[in-house]
Amino acid sequence: MAKKKAARAGGTPATVALTAAGIAFTTHEYDHDPRAASFGLEAAEALGLDPACVFKTLMANVDGRLAVGIVPVDRQLDLKALARALGGSKAAMADVSAAERATGYVAGGISPVGQKRPHPTVVDATALEHPTVYVSGGRRGLDLGLSPADLVGTTAAVVAPIAR
Repeated sequence: MAKKKAARAGGTPATVALTAAGIAFTTHEYDHDPRAASFGLEAAEALGLDPACVFKTLMANVDGRLAVGIVPVDRQLDLKALARALGGSKAAMADVSAAERATGYVAGGISPVGQKRPHPTVVDATALEHPTVYVSGGRRGLDLGLSPADLVGTTAAVVAPIAR
């Protein structure tokens, strides 16, 4: 019931999950431009944030199983490092439609929090260098600010150097 009430009040599955878990977060909305070359860099610029503390959520297949890599928006996901961090041997970017189905979010707005099903998750180690990190709030034009420890805890993530 609380989940439906929060969703009706304008929440996303990510904000509902964080609220239900009692995790402190801030919401940051901006006018999304669908023509933006990089949604993550667009968010950092629109919100006046250092791109190093704004993280994108990327879905990959690690040994045939969907996994989440969370890296700064100004960096790329190192697929080999992601596979190693999860004890796998091979990784490739996931098909966009498969990522959308598995998470319940639209590409460009995939949040690491509140996904339809939990997936093995790795947060890039640089997240721990910031008091607050920003991730997608579950739709384009919405980012959430939270502590790196809360991001790691709520996603049951492994922390490893996965960005290049």
